[in-house]
Amino acid sequence: MAEKQTETVNSTFHGGDDDHNYLYSQFFAAFNGVKRWASTTIFLFFCMLFLGAFFFRIDVSIIRDNFLIGTRRPIEFPLECPEKGTPITCKANYPEVSSPSSSPVAACPDYFRWIHEDLRPWKDTGISRETVENAKRFATFRLVIINGTAYLERYHRSFQTRDLFTLWGILQLLRLYPGKVPDLELMFQCGDMPEIQKNDYQGENATLPPPLLFQYSGNDATYAVTFPDWSFWGWAEVNIRPWKNMIEAIKKGAKKKKWKNRKPYAYWKGNPYVSPNRGDLLRCNVSDKQDWNARLYVQDWVKEVKQGYKHSKLEDQCDHRYKIYIEGRAWSVSDKYIIACDSMTLMVKPVYYDFFLRSLMPLQHYWPISTQNKCPDIKFAVQWGNSHPDKAQAIGKEGTKFIEEDMKMENIYAYMLHLLNEYAKLLKFKPEIPKGRVEVLCAESMACNEGGLVRNFLEESMVLSPSTSPPCNMPPPYDHSTLQHLFEEKENITRKIEMWENDWQHFNKGNSKN
Repeated sequence: MAEKQTETVNSTFHGGDDDHNYLYSQFFAAFNGVKRWASTTIFLFFCMLFLGAFFFRIDVSIIRDNFLIGTRRPIEFPLECPEKGTPITCKANYPEVSSPSSSPVAACPDYFRWIHEDLRPWKDTGISRETVENAKRFATFRLVIINGTAYLERYHRSFQTRDLFTLWGILQLLRLYPGKVPDLELMFQCGDMPEIQKNDYQGENATLPPPLLFQYSGNDATYAVTFPDWSFWGWAEVNIRPWKNMIEAIKKGAKKKKWKNRKPYAYWKGNPYVSPNRGDLLRCNVSDKQDWNARLYVQDWVKEVKQGYKHSKLEDQCDHRYKIYIEGRAWSVSDKYIIACDSMTLMVKPVYYDFFLRSLMPLQHYWPISTQNKCPDIKFAVQWGNSHPDKAQAIGKEGTKFIEEDMKMENIYAYMLHLLNEYAKLLKFKPEIPKGRVEVLCAESMACNEGGLVRNFLEESMVLSPSTSPPCNMPPPYDHSTLQHLFEEKENITRKIEMWENDWQHFNKGNSKN
């Protein structure tokens, strides 16, 4: 009986009769033959590919990415320097036009709207050649871009290597978005202080429009078109790496110690001799007579360079709950590094701004500190934060989130691209290559003669391939009422904090009398 059941099951599976069994056997025999043929063919195909890679120097990784994995990796164009004694020539193999995907992209961060505000003084008149030439007396260099090639007319060297890394950043923009940067001609100043004073171009006898100068910072009393500073591509003199890798190092450093386990004080370390404002900050340091809840340290850069930058690593400076931002001679590049630390930033009221600082909000991204009342303000801010740890930590996290997300390097390049496009739209003249001594900028001409940290940072920040996606979408300009509301909101929040501090001081005085 058991044998009969087994026979029935087998008959059902195989078809139940000899004809079906024969057909199935023929089918499977043919199928197995095709499988053997296909396997052999595929094996021989990949043998040929890898033999070609060996004999003809085909990049095996490209074979792997394009055929085995099914994804296509962008072709990279690294720096190729000639041997010593051989003339440096610009390579001609880089794409002249990029073809990014047409996939939808997000809106740019809100700070892009300040591009419209910086260019507003020339919106109605446009930008004439005279407007550009009138800024020459302040400029470090003239930059001309024609058909995707950058030309440099240098007027003087900047402090340290600011001009080199700024120009390198612009060259990387051209490499990231080939064919997308319009023809233009501009003047750039690499100093700290904004130069074009509004008072010189106001009143009955004023000549308008004012000169147009690209700079790192501006203030309410000047006309300035703000541009990302040189340190985004590296600051070799103080061993600060390019931004993409520096922000990752700071993120790792911030994770070493949880906020609640950090030192419950306000931290600052820097050069106090560049401005009276910083010198005055040192009064707030802890002493035998007074503790303002601040721990302040002087950075001796001469000594630090000799010791190999052992005590100036930014990623090691995230062990306090609060960090102080204070301007130097003008604005300070330290703003982004300080805010990135996941500590609540205590921002001594700035006079100057860079391209993103104007979009930060008090009590959302930072805690405001007055210039005239630094020490009591710092003491209260720390006292408030330690009494409201969740709120203080939230402010620090929100500031860091802004830096990590809105200040990604792709957004920095997008800002540069949109700024230059909006600027070029206003030009009323055709850009021309300057006559006389002109430098043509390319990766080889800028980097191959450099060495040490400068060379390392240039290569580290080099764009190797055109972007495979378009930049973020440019937001519209502020209307007058929105901008006015923004200023009023900042002022109201600052006044509210001053009221909190006054109440706190009165409460402490009352308790001390009792």
